[in-house]
Amino acid sequence: MNSVPHIALVADECGWHCARLKEAFAGRGCRVTRVALPDCEFGADGAGVSLPGFGRTLPDGVFVRGVPAGSLESVVFYLDVLHALREAGVRVYNDARMIERSVDKAMTSFLLRRAGIATPAAWSFARAERARAFVARHGGGGGGLVLKPVFGSQGKGLQRIGPGRPLPAADGEERVFYLQQFIKSEGDGWSDWRVFVIGGGAVAGMKRVGRDWVSNVANGAECHGVEIASEAARLAEAAVAAIGLFYAGVDLIRDGEGRWWVTELNSIPAWRGLQSVTSVDIAARLADDFLGGGECTGDRADVRANERANEKGVEEGVGGG
Repeated sequence: MNSVPHIALVADECGWHCARLKEAFAGRGCRVTRVALPDCEFGADGAGVSLPGFGRTLPDGVFVRGVPAGSLESVVFYLDVLHALREAGVRVYNDARMIERSVDKAMTSFLLRRAGIATPAAWSFARAERARAFVARHGGGGGGLVLKPVFGSQGKGLQRIGPGRPLPAADGEERVFYLQQFIKSEGDGWSDWRVFVIGGGAVAGMKRVGRDWVSNVANGAECHGVEIASEAARLAEAAVAAIGLFYAGVDLIRDGEGRWWVTELNSIPAWRGLQSVTSVDIAARLADDFLGGGECTGDRADVRANERANEKGVEEGVGGG
């Protein structure tokens, strides 16, 4: 990097997370320019990609805080920009390959299962009639199923399907039906855990106690600072390595028998709730790992063979989970 690194912070607007990252990078002698992906240009001449605020030069690094929602074409364009930056030798954190693997819940489940990570069973269907037949035949066992948007975060759009209940009517038939086995959390109420993994290590965690079975902060869950259980830390670290990410927020549930399950990963995680209950300066840890140039945990776990081009539209956008 240059003597004064010039970092592109990819975000549509500069909210709380963007401000914390800017502060962390500035404290480490970096110049930061916020960049919105729709304002970028992607071509086949010169450097191939142009970012506003950087003239004819490329940034020394790119920190991705969000990929906006849009049509299939627009989302592919946004990811093309990130792909091109990485191909041009720019450090992109997390890069497009990583985002593609983690934003798609079906692929996340596949990769976790393939790596032997404890995660709920999941099934995906492109045809509504096949999904309905599966629900009628299987029903998810005693706990039922959870219907989730393939792309989505913050607990939006989740529907629980109990045993014997039919699949809800879809808003249009052109969708993918992602069904995950429902895991009841331990105790009488509803809770899950968020473990933040940076550079291969679990650095902070919290327990979220929900008003109902959707225990997301955006859904009103209360955040409680906790010491990360060693088993939960190991499982979260292994999950991030299996997907191949620089950093991630990992959601886990501990069931009534004390077993831990990875339910989701977010490659552009929010951490405002977590920051309110931990003394770890998460933005500072992210900046240090980014500037230190550490390897992605997936490289160490040899999951690079799982790269794929994900040509799918993201209805909810990416990030903020």
